[in-house]
Amino acid sequence: MLSPVTAHSPAPQPPEATPPAVDDDGDRISITDVNGTVARFEMTYEPPTAGEKVKFGPPLRMRIPSALYLLAAVAFGVVTAIAYHAPTSSKLFVWAVEGDRIRPLSVSVIAVVLLVSATATVIRTHMRGVLVADDWVEARDLLPLGIPRAKRWGWPQVTRVILDGSRVGFELYDGTFERLPEVADGRGLAQLIVHHAGRLRIDVTSLERATRR
Repeated sequence: MLSPVTAHSPAPQPPEATPPAVDDDGDRISITDVNGTVARFEMTYEPPTAGEKVKFGPPLRMRIPSALYLLAAVAFGVVTAIAYHAPTSSKLFVWAVEGDRIRPLSVSVIAVVLLVSATATVIRTHMRGVLVADDWVEARDLLPLGIPRAKRWGWPQVTRVILDGSRVGFELYDGTFERLPEVADGRGLAQLIVHHAGRLRIDVTSLERATRR
């Protein structure tokens, strides 16, 4: 027997709706979207101008050794120049000019070699980093022997962007994973990558948020 419905009886609640398996565009929702691990930046961000290439250089700790090397080379060059113009009785003159008689290379040649080598090291260090454009991303790094290496990926090759703090990685169409080099402005790089991923409808997953859950 059905109980009568009174004014104080609670209204019947409709059954809880099951979340749709597809989104509004007909695309299937990925497991990372359901679990809430998709990275969303709520801060104000101004994207670069269309067609502009943005360079992210290496962190400071990677630039310090080459800078110290250049500073030492410049100091050696200055001391060498002073030594060649010093009085003949000074120790610097004896070390530089008279010592050149028994050296295979003169002090002046050594100073030039050191200065050129240090300058090349600084230039090579500043070539490291990540270059981001509207159509591609290029990672520039150094191999163990100091040989420069550059790898470029077109955005159509990227199926998912992985964020791990300030580090960024790509899942590519062939199933491989590539991690971008560490840069000084890691947060800015992540924001720019997320901007392009949203523009091109590329999935973005934050490992940091996934771990917290």
